[in-house]
Amino acid sequence: MNTTGRYNEPPSIINLVGNIDDFPEFQPFRPHEDGGEEEFDAEPGPRGRRDALSVEGVDMCREINMPEHRTRAYDTRNLVVRRGQEFVLHVTFSRPVTPRDKFQLEFLIGSNPSVRLRTLERVTFGTRHRGRWPGRIVDSQGSRTVLAITAPADTIVGKFRMYVTVVSWRGLQRTKRDPATDCYVLFNCWNSGDSVYYPEEQGRQEYVLNDSGVIYIGSRSTLLSRDWVFGQFERGILDACIYILDVCRMPIRNRSNAIEMVRKGSALINSQDENGVLVGNWSENFSGGMAPTLWTGSVNILLQYANTGSSVRYGQCWVFAGVFNTFLRCLGIPARVISNFNSAHDNNGNLKIELIFREDGSADERNTHDSIWNYHCWNEVFMTRPDLPPRLSGWQVVDATPQETSDGLYRCGPASVLAIKEGLVGHSYDGAFIFAEVNSDVIYVTQDKYGNELSTYVDKRLVGLGLFTKHILADAPVDITHTYKYQEGSGDEARAMETAQSFGLARDHPDQPVAADVLITVSLAAEQVDLGKDVYVTVEFQNHGDAAQTVKALVTCAVIYYTGVLSKRFKEEPVEVTVPPNQTERVVLKTKAQDYMKNLGFQRFLCFTLAGHGETVYLNAMKVVYLQAPHLQLKVSGVQEVGRHMFVNVSFTNTFNFPLYNVTLAMEGPRAVSNRTHFYNVLQPQASFNWKESFVPQVMGKRTLVAVMYAANLCEIWGKVDFLVEAGPAVAN
Repeated sequence: MNTTGRYNEPPSIINLVGNIDDFPEFQPFRPHEDGGEEEFDAEPGPRGRRDALSVEGVDMCREINMPEHRTRAYDTRNLVVRRGQEFVLHVTFSRPVTPRDKFQLEFLIGSNPSVRLRTLERVTFGTRHRGRWPGRIVDSQGSRTVLAITAPADTIVGKFRMYVTVVSWRGLQRTKRDPATDCYVLFNCWNSGDSVYYPEEQGRQEYVLNDSGVIYIGSRSTLLSRDWVFGQFERGILDACIYILDVCRMPIRNRSNAIEMVRKGSALINSQDENGVLVGNWSENFSGGMAPTLWTGSVNILLQYANTGSSVRYGQCWVFAGVFNTFLRCLGIPARVISNFNSAHDNNGNLKIELIFREDGSADERNTHDSIWNYHCWNEVFMTRPDLPPRLSGWQVVDATPQETSDGLYRCGPASVLAIKEGLVGHSYDGAFIFAEVNSDVIYVTQDKYGNELSTYVDKRLVGLGLFTKHILADAPVDITHTYKYQEGSGDEARAMETAQSFGLARDHPDQPVAADVLITVSLAAEQVDLGKDVYVTVEFQNHGDAAQTVKALVTCAVIYYTGVLSKRFKEEPVEVTVPPNQTERVVLKTKAQDYMKNLGFQRFLCFTLAGHGETVYLNAMKVVYLQAPHLQLKVSGVQEVGRHMFVNVSFTNTFNFPLYNVTLAMEGPRAVSNRTHFYNVLQPQASFNWKESFVPQVMGKRTLVAVMYAANLCEIWGKVDFLVEAGPAVAN
């Protein structure tokens, strides 16, 4: 970016500037116009100039500060503090400090630090002029002085360099550049003055401090969990998150603003713009990278990106959401992953998803451009929104999966969840797109061979069928659908839709029939199904009229991607039934495991669609079935104490009637097990394996290990184990 003519000098955009020389160790005062020298104090110190004060050592007091700031879990040699909260330093001087001595601390971030831009903060003590960061002398014993400093709740977030500067009659004498005195300043959800303040302690523990979690996948009727290692405290992750902001050239001076921070992060987690972290890939060809289903967490992705400077291959929505969650929690922003089941991807912003069928009941993929993702994962962040009405603060949607552009970049949010619920989609940012993801109508359109529309059927309930996130401090789902939308058919829901339409979202099918307008209706239902078992789908016809109705329909079964896109259609079955007046008829259709397994590939979704007609109306219905796979079994053993050797055993038995080839295993656990992998050439039917690894837990408390198995001819299989680590005789860190 060429900034000539816009700034006197380019804005500072790089935080991790390395071991640079900011200021000279000795900086003489500038001469006065009368020829004399500028002095800070015209009188020498109490012991004369021969006994000038100097600095002999600085202790950043990690062991004192980091527990108080709830940052002890960060695996770094440098101090990590949260803004808006006091921290202490120990400075050892050459002699006891007297009231006449003058010294200050200087905190610098980025290149060309400036007091005006708040990238240079001077902390003074005693009666001297005070800067923005308050400082006080807590104690002084001999030559050792305890200083307390508070970075205000709106301080720039990032890595600061620190100097102790003694002010003499001749000038400023600074300590040498020492990377050991660098410190990180983070957002502080414990401080009511911070824009990310979260009011409840349990929420702070979960949304900032929990380094592992659960992402919900599958379908609304088959809600399954994918365990994910966020790993925000692992060595190198904090620098990797700052590096992301450097890559996107975000001005340092703007990094105090949580809104701008998450908006930039949303764009940089994907690689569509500015060489971001992850390359999206929704095909079945993952050559040159890692299949998205093989990632067990964010750590390896972020470290690979930071170490190579190249985008990591590959991710899908839950991977983008998991990595983004790590980025947000690492910087101190309360964040959680949300799963929206039956998430609409509306290509033209008209609040409808059109599914086109031919007259014989078969699907017309060529003319169907919209899609319904079986599930889609995004993030929520908790923050105040000074740019919006006050009641729209709180949880905000942000989405790093590249779907649509926002202000020229592939990003989404932050958008107020309450604003989405109430249809206030005109507020910043991207509320209309998210509103459509949870509120679009599904329009089944039947056309003749000439493209003429024969009928339409509107399903207002299919999209946004349920939104879930992990419960606070428990591995259980919480239904938060009510925070995004009012109950279908209620007056509040109608008012929210009218409000959204007033902002330009058009629902252009007001006169099309809904279920209540027809005499006969149809639905599809299926029980939960294990992978490798037969699937039974029940077709239910309900006749609401006083005359019998004969229905002819075609039921199609296809393997689909989780994005709703067709992978392979493999079965069509006609159905004909006569339904007596005011009665119900059911037909059970069987799909054999051998029929779908040979077409499944790496997918886990079967989509059953029905299209047909009665004597007076066309009928449509759809049911997505998620195939549940078995789990890996993980068991830990050994002394469960910090610093003691432990073991984990991963086991699995192949219960399928076919061999598994090229079996790859991966496992990790935050502050316990770094990424481990294992490989088996083949696993015959009914054969088992036991993979054992040793590890040493580094922190106390609840720990989680996550493992995944991937074969050349089978989709991924997951497993995890939770265990409690005690402090032990000698706690590290």
